[in-house]
Amino acid sequence: MQQAPIIHVVDDEELFLVAISRLLRAVGYEVRTYSNAGDFLLARSDHAPGCVLLDLRMPGPSGLDLQRALAMQIEPLPIIFLSGYGDVSSAVRAIKAGAVDFLTKPVKREVLLKAIEQALVRDSEIRILRAQLSRWRKCHETLTQCEAKIFAEVVAGRMNKEIAVELGMAERTVKAHRAKVMEKMRAASVAELVHIADQLQLHRVARSDPCPSSNGASPAIAMTDRSKEPMANSPGTQESGKKAGTALPSIQLF
Repeated sequence: MQQAPIIHVVDDEELFLVAISRLLRAVGYEVRTYSNAGDFLLARSDHAPGCVLLDLRMPGPSGLDLQRALAMQIEPLPIIFLSGYGDVSSAVRAIKAGAVDFLTKPVKREVLLKAIEQALVRDSEIRILRAQLSRWRKCHETLTQCEAKIFAEVVAGRMNKEIAVELGMAERTVKAHRAKVMEKMRAASVAELVHIADQLQLHRVARSDPCPSSNGASPAIAMTDRSKEPMANSPGTQESGKKAGTALPSIQLF
């Protein structure tokens, strides 16, 4: 059963935390509150779905500091900035770093709930992508060194005859390895195999080295998995990040 999302609220104003917690719990969300960035980082030990409602200015590390710290995590949560200080510079920096939205207090109830919904959709989509990338990565790790080389040649668009010449083997051997690659990567077509390589950011190395006779699995491709990289440039509602303003009362929600 899928775990219910958790809305994490990080703000140094206690009355605001109480007010927003009541609002979000009233519409059915599980809410956890933190008075500073350090408390949030120390308290979050699980990897439950959700998002972060984050104040911009707090004692100690700022909201932007926390955003940078979260971006370094393997499974960062989407962030919505919610601040009484809506300066353009901070809003642009937050959105460019991947924030879903930048809202200024007081915020209307429907605007806040819509932003949270968008953040949860993004979190769900990213989790699905990470899971798929993990499955593909595990499939790729089962390839032998020779299969990994042929994988690289196939996604580069080379024909069996060209691969045979390049790797110094018979064309029928290339065909056999190629079939095994398709089977192990669970790809129904070359186009799908190319898509997998693109998603995993696979790059060939030592293309001209002949395949060894050993069947030991030692992939010949350097691989970077996007699921372990911060997805900071996901599309957000950037228009809201262009709003400027002065300090506003931060207790009123709507």
